[in-house]
Order: sequence, then C-alpha cells, then structure tokens
Amino acid sequence: MQQVRLSDTEERVYRAVAALEARGQVPYPDMIAQESGLSEEEIHDPLRMLTEKKLLHREDSPMAGLDFGPRWCARQMA
Repeated sequence: MQQVRLSDTEERVYRAVAALEARGQVPYPDMIAQESGLSEEEIHDPLRMLTEKKLLHREDSPMAGLDFGPRWCARQMA
C-alpha cells in the first residue's frame, strides 16, 4: 500500500483533528487551530490538501439554524 507524504503543517493539522476526535470533541476549525498551535488562517490550506489526499472529510452541520461551521473528520492513515 502506498504511503501518503505530508508536510509538517499537514501532519500537525491531521494529528490535531485525530486528537480532538479521540477526546470526543468536535473538530471545528477554531478547535483544530488551537490544538495544532496554528492560526485559523494557517490551517485552511492544510485542511484542503488533507481532504484532497482523502485523509480528512468535511461535514457540514446537519441541523438548520445551528451551523457552527464545518467540522473535519479524520480517516485512518494506513
């Protein structure tokens, strides 16, 4: 199986999402930024790249009127 290469920033963002999920917290962008030690602006590109690499997927709020923004869910790395 092919291994996906990640930049340092992508790895920090992926680990932040996985850590938030492991603790039962919702991985919203502000929480991901806080967990990774990056600003919200700095995580936008890594989130997009991780989604393109199929390591994360975006879920929008399922309830109308309660939109706290997208949340990002990790897929297990092989």
